[in-house]
Amino acid sequence: MRRLALSPRGRRRSPLGRDFWLYFSGQAVSQFGSSFTAFALPLLVYKLTGSATSLAITTAATFVPYLLFGLVLGAVSDRVDRRLMMLRTDLARAAVIAALPLLALAGLLSVWEIYLVTFVQSTLTILFNCGEFAAIPALVGEGELVAANARIMATNNIGPILGPSIAGALVVLVPVSQLLFVDAASFVVSAGCLAAIRRSFNPGPVGERSGSPLAGLMRDVREGLVYVWGHRLLRSISLMMALINFVYATATSQLVLFAKRTLHASNAEIGFLFACGAAGIVAVSLAAGPLRRRLSFAVTALGALVVSGLALTAMALLHSYLAALALWGAAQGFGLLLNINTGALRQAIVPSQLFGRVVSVAQVLAWSAIPLGAVAGAAAIGAAGVVPVYAAMGILAALIAGAFGLGPVGEGDRYLREVAVPQAATSGE
Repeated sequence: MRRLALSPRGRRRSPLGRDFWLYFSGQAVSQFGSSFTAFALPLLVYKLTGSATSLAITTAATFVPYLLFGLVLGAVSDRVDRRLMMLRTDLARAAVIAALPLLALAGLLSVWEIYLVTFVQSTLTILFNCGEFAAIPALVGEGELVAANARIMATNNIGPILGPSIAGALVVLVPVSQLLFVDAASFVVSAGCLAAIRRSFNPGPVGERSGSPLAGLMRDVREGLVYVWGHRLLRSISLMMALINFVYATATSQLVLFAKRTLHASNAEIGFLFACGAAGIVAVSLAAGPLRRRLSFAVTALGALVVSGLALTAMALLHSYLAALALWGAAQGFGLLLNINTGALRQAIVPSQLFGRVVSVAQVLAWSAIPLGAVAGAAAIGAAGVVPVYAAMGILAALIAGAFGLGPVGEGDRYLREVAVPQAATSGE
């Protein structure tokens, strides 16, 4: 098992360096481009259909691939050169997202093409995410995992602060679909940064494994499933995230609908609302490292979820655009603080050779609820209205945090100590 360090060690490499900054920069540009898509795609679907159901199907198309392919692709990522895999995936994602504006220029774009591209793009993203989970531990010292994840998260969202605002202004001048070209170009930049990185994202040499490739993949998938489901903490985190994602799926997928119907926002104002969500992520992410050093895992992670839920409920009840800017920022920022801490905890206690499988199993278990939640949320909005649904989502999120705080998730620091002590003894410290 990889060695865990609760504080930086002199013999470890510096947490920053050339390779780290290349990765850091590539992801910042990529996320800036993706923020254009996050803004433009719901508007494009809404323009074509005006339907809450169509928005929910688009969200479902993003997450269904995790159910179909997530486990196998996670096993694949543990058997190949992860950095090269991520590079090629970025190039493929650039080509796929560029298909939508090209179809629009040809007058051939319908909502069905959007569903298909979203599905394929999400499938490629599974591979990239599995490699990314291993990239950060390969680039920084183990004692810096929370700070490094938070730094990457903050930088990834500096672009989305500007992106939706710029996109909201550009949409007055160019068709919404053409904004997606920005995302395609950003993937090419990310691929270039990955090509320039010298460090491997694998724990050792990548070689052929004995036996049938298919049988080997199935064996690897089974090993990942057994590891996650047999680990009390990892299992509890995955179940908690599944419930949270079921509840929260509607918050993002129906934000355009909420802003249009409740806040009476223009397209430009919706872009600024998205930007404030990203700004909240940046602000909270920058504080993640200091918060984690002063507070326990349970207080930091679960407390963040409570704050996020209450902010979402307040946004629903106040019906104020100005208040929504601040509250959506808080809901997004503190929601991501939970993800930062649970992600860093997984990276700290999981053996590096299992990274791809563990993150894919965790994603399948946790994200399987998102398509169901998105569709259920759309139905609930149709029956009860958008305001009651948004208010209920926040309250349920806070209740989930309280319930899981009573189990293994509330003992996250104990699991870190259990891994640290035997490893320190082995090293003679």
